[in-house]
Amino acid sequence: LPSVLINQIAAGEVVERPASVVKELVENSLDAGATDIDVAVDQGGVKRIRIRDDGHGILADDIGLALSRHATSKLTSLEDLERIASMGFRGEALPSIASVSRLTLTSRTTDDAHATIVDSAGEVSAAAHPVGTTLEVVDLFYNTPARRKFLKTEKTEFGHIDQLLRRIALARFDVGFRLSHNGREVLRLAPALKREQQLQRLAQLLGKGFVENCLELDHEAAGLRLWGWVGLPTFSRSQADMQHFFVNGRMVRDKLVAHAIRQAFQDVLFHGRHPAYVLYLELDPVLVDVNVHPTKHEVRFREGRLVHDFIFRTLHKVIGENRPGDLPTDSGEGVTSTTQPSLSPERPAYTQSVMPPQQSLGLSVRDKQATYEAVTRLQMPASIPEQQQAGEALLPEGDENVPPLGYAVAQLHGIYILAENSEGMVVVDMHAAHERITYERMKLALEEGGMRSQPLLVPVSVDVSNREAELARDCRDQLLELGMEIDALGKEKLVIRSMPVYLQGANAEQLLRDVLADLAVYGNSQRVAEHINEMLGTIACHGSVRANRRLTIPEMNALLRDMEATERSGQCNHGRPTWIPLGLGEIDKWFSRGQ
Repeated sequence: LPSVLINQIAAGEVVERPASVVKELVENSLDAGATDIDVAVDQGGVKRIRIRDDGHGILADDIGLALSRHATSKLTSLEDLERIASMGFRGEALPSIASVSRLTLTSRTTDDAHATIVDSAGEVSAAAHPVGTTLEVVDLFYNTPARRKFLKTEKTEFGHIDQLLRRIALARFDVGFRLSHNGREVLRLAPALKREQQLQRLAQLLGKGFVENCLELDHEAAGLRLWGWVGLPTFSRSQADMQHFFVNGRMVRDKLVAHAIRQAFQDVLFHGRHPAYVLYLELDPVLVDVNVHPTKHEVRFREGRLVHDFIFRTLHKVIGENRPGDLPTDSGEGVTSTTQPSLSPERPAYTQSVMPPQQSLGLSVRDKQATYEAVTRLQMPASIPEQQQAGEALLPEGDENVPPLGYAVAQLHGIYILAENSEGMVVVDMHAAHERITYERMKLALEEGGMRSQPLLVPVSVDVSNREAELARDCRDQLLELGMEIDALGKEKLVIRSMPVYLQGANAEQLLRDVLADLAVYGNSQRVAEHINEMLGTIACHGSVRANRRLTIPEMNALLRDMEATERSGQCNHGRPTWIPLGLGEIDKWFSRGQ
């Protein structure tokens, strides 16, 4: 094929719209070591795209090859391809873009006396330019009208460019960015090297709400490092529009990663709600293949199950350890919080309610009334001051051991608990809080008792594919850990002999198919745990204190202390917040005090 046609075919894979051009060129600037990148577009990028950087530039002797296919200085050997550390590496972007536009490249290095310019026609000449590179793309798709017809409106195309540059800015805090459209500046970001500056960039790109409702984490294990910020479950979104995940600085959309994060939030979100996060996974480049998609949006991990479990366990731990009054500093596991500040230097030891003995938890709430009655019994912590036990409302002055949620003052309409702490007031939804406490205790009791199975009276035969049958045989021990005993009756037939005792009456065949599908894609499955947790959540909801039930001051204080000792107590099983703080300064503003 003619070289021009080859490049245009490649452009069909790489250059989907103006935002694709910006992505490729900005990534080249990052590979060139740029610390300041200026992006200017006209008419949504269709008329003109100009990207200027202060990177190390291209040598004058090499600039003639810059628009040649597969000509790149980023890879020199097969070993480099196996350990890719640069954003670009195939050498297709520039020739592909030049084949569907009028491209001009101007660059200069510190060793050159002047800059060199080359255009789409291959003409090279001298020019004046500071150290760095400027690329100008004019009349995109002028010679491929079929592609131009599929472009959207100017506003839509620029929206894609704006969103793309914001994502790149989240990946590289050490680089400054500027974006302008039709001569008007839209975005300006200075380099953010310090933590405070990074939080400011997060607030500028994602809004102050995210920064005020996120947990900061940094955890390493097994050669993997996961760091960044994850929004609280109560800061969930109706769309997956605030999910940013980067692998070695490259933004990706990976189904394995998405599944691990979704599993970590599965227990604390409404159905249909999406978590918000900005997360960075760092690992040896040898362990990840980024050359599996033309736009490099997807990656393949060599140890997919290890990565999946690492992400899931880290996020699950971070969410679970977030309790009222936790310190906003490193907790020893690399987890920090930017949310509620601690109200005392050290958390005093509070007496927790006694755990009930392990009991069978069936599907019938009425038959298992004793289980959640034992779990939900409120007991009086010994650490509550005498005046609070007597029902007095005053907070002891000078008491440094005031618990984070303070002491109960009153109950409002039989629904909310009003408590006084060192910072002001706390409003607690007593049903939502008690529901979470009950649920977590029931899960803990289940974990301590193990996943018990029960033989089926009539084994269930399931017709499967040959691949699913082999997977079931290979993962037999793993299925036993989930409480499912599976045997093979042939090459394409399985029989279910036992199921978890807590899932009596569940659809065994559908559950097995779902578990096998998860094992095939992700290497593990949470289906059984999800079904059991759903059942426990129902029991916890029915067994928790209901609205309009009057609680005594000691009962309310016992509930507050249990909240402080319970994982994920900031939201109920459905993702609703369980408590809201009201600082004294905020209350003073209501009444214009001190003004």
